[in-house]
Amino acid sequence: MRQGIPLSEEDRIPWLETQRDVLKKNLEAGKTVILGCSALQKHYRDILRSADAAYKHGSFASSVQFVLLEAQAEVLASRLEMRAAEGKHFMPVTLLRSQLDLLQIDDAEGIHKVDATLNPQVIVSTIQAMLFSNTSH
Repeated sequence: MRQGIPLSEEDRIPWLETQRDVLKKNLEAGKTVILGCSALQKHYRDILRSADAAYKHGSFASSVQFVLLEAQAEVLASRLEMRAAEGKHFMPVTLLRSQLDLLQIDDAEGIHKVDATLNPQVIVSTIQAMLFSNTSH
């Protein structure tokens, strides 16, 4: 991606499986884990969901939950350009469109959605409230 080339499935799948294995170890140890990644497609999220030993393939029931930080493409591009100029991001803005084109969101998955243009502390508080409300049922 640093070279402006989108990742292939062959690049992504082993990386996601490694992330799944780390999640699994932590879940088995009773830990709460927060993983920041772009699991853009349902089958990528299914790989991560399978870190939960109780997960049944094809269902959305899992202790692994997802949060989508939503923002317009223009906002994302502006932020990406700023971070790249500061040397804080590896991906060129030219790949943003390919990433957004891959994004699949099915409301049946129960993905939490948060406005990414909010103040960072508000975003964190909102996510904590969403996740806490789901664990209290």
